Amino acid sequence: MSTQNQKVAIVTGASQGIGAALVEGYRKLGYAVVATSRTIAPVDDAGVVTVQGDIADPATAERVVAAAVERFGRIDAVVNNAGVFVAKPFTDYTAEDYAAVTGINVAGFFHLTQQAVPHLLAQGGGHIVSVTTSLVDAADSRVPSVLASLTKGGLQSATKSLAIEYATRGIRVNAVSPGTIKTPMHPAETHDFLAALHPVGRMGEVGDIVDAVLFLETAPFVTGEILHVDGGMSAGH
Repeated sequence: MSTQNQKVAIVTGASQGIGAALVEGYRKLGYAVVATSRTIAPVDDAGVVTVQGDIADPATAERVVAAAVERFGRIDAVVNNAGVFVAKPFTDYTAEDYAAVTGINVAGFFHLTQQAVPHLLAQGGGHIVSVTTSLVDAADSRVPSVLASLTKGGLQSATKSLAIEYATRGIRVNAVSPGTIKTPMHPAETHDFLAALHPVGRMGEVGDIVDAVLFLETAPFVTGEILHVDGGMSAGH
């Protein structure tokens, strides 16, 4: 099956939470979607292809891009949503923690984005958007998170670098920098503590991040932007 005019988005970390909601959001925007995660199951929607795999593995990126091109004939957007967060004191991080966090947060972004860019260029342009964290800009002693800052901070810098590199070739590159969002990642018993980290006094909702990503998707004059959706965390405490 090939579509000549329907735009196509790739969404990583798409089996639950923000990723699953992003798949729905892009479908409502009229896009076909290739959705990937380690545990994602097939769905009953001809406009969605699911690909199981660890995004830290370059072979997964190859299969995801191949699925998009084979099924839909094009790629227009890449949403680097997959991420892992491990909050520990710096000296408590293990080699396994380091490998897992850098593998998903950095290698996953790098391999998929690099393989998708030629297909975006073939369409005359497109959009790359990554989900980071406001802890990059507003470190908090209550949430020790060096590996998040190391990896997601790298994504924010890469976002700006790629935006400038491809600014004249039609590819826009942005990031959404969330506060703590109410997803299955956070047990209910932690919600009061997490809500208090935000100046507005509550956690964010999945829809807040989806709305931000889709705004950037449809904002042709916005590139190199780090859009904070964090209840004021990055502004201060």
